[in-house]
Amino acid sequence: MNAHLVQLIQIAKLDKDIEALEPLIKAKRADLNKALATRQKKQAEYTLLEEEKASLHLQIQKNEQALHETNAKVDGIQKKISQVKSERELRSLGIEEDITKERANQANKEIERLQNESAHKSKLQEELQSTLESLTQEIAALEEKVEADTAQIKEKQQAIFQEKQDLTLKMDHKLIAFYEKIRRWAGNTCVVSVKKQACGGCFIRINDRTYAEVLSSSDILTCPHCGRILYIDTAQSA
Repeated sequence: MNAHLVQLIQIAKLDKDIEALEPLIKAKRADLNKALATRQKKQAEYTLLEEEKASLHLQIQKNEQALHETNAKVDGIQKKISQVKSERELRSLGIEEDITKERANQANKEIERLQNESAHKSKLQEELQSTLESLTQEIAALEEKVEADTAQIKEKQQAIFQEKQDLTLKMDHKLIAFYEKIRRWAGNTCVVSVKKQACGGCFIRINDRTYAEVLSSSDILTCPHCGRILYIDTAQSA
């Protein structure tokens, strides 16, 4: 096999190895990203509960103000009753007092309901706070692990990259430029083996003449259909 072609196959393999490590970094962050997303969601839930509690507090204040005004009105009615002289006026004031007391009763019930709802939301916040604390601890541990694992992967990448750099320095510059030009559009499939007389990149069958040239020629040949660099994988052929 052409020595330059061997170098191209080697450099293409190194590029594949470098890029193959990128998904590993993302995979290492998967659990961390999930935990971060969960914490963000729980924090949003906590904030929403806080906003709802603030709204309930305002409603309680309004009802307490209404209750205060209603109680003051009841006191005023009772003073009038103590001074009333006619039976008709007494009945009228009695009805007004009953209605006002019912309003006060309703306001008390509403205040109690709102306070219970606020207390329930506080309870939910306590549970969320506990969950958030656990998540923060989990995230800290995951970040430490991800940092260590990522450093190992990047160290491997750097070693492979250095190997590629060393190989590149030994290669013809025009050959490297040719390789990089194809790689810009073909990615890690710029150098492919011929399988069953078909290009390993575009999978289109190559004609007998081209196939024979790939088998016997010492030149670097490309697929007539897609332009990828072709070679015969002797290990597969065997």
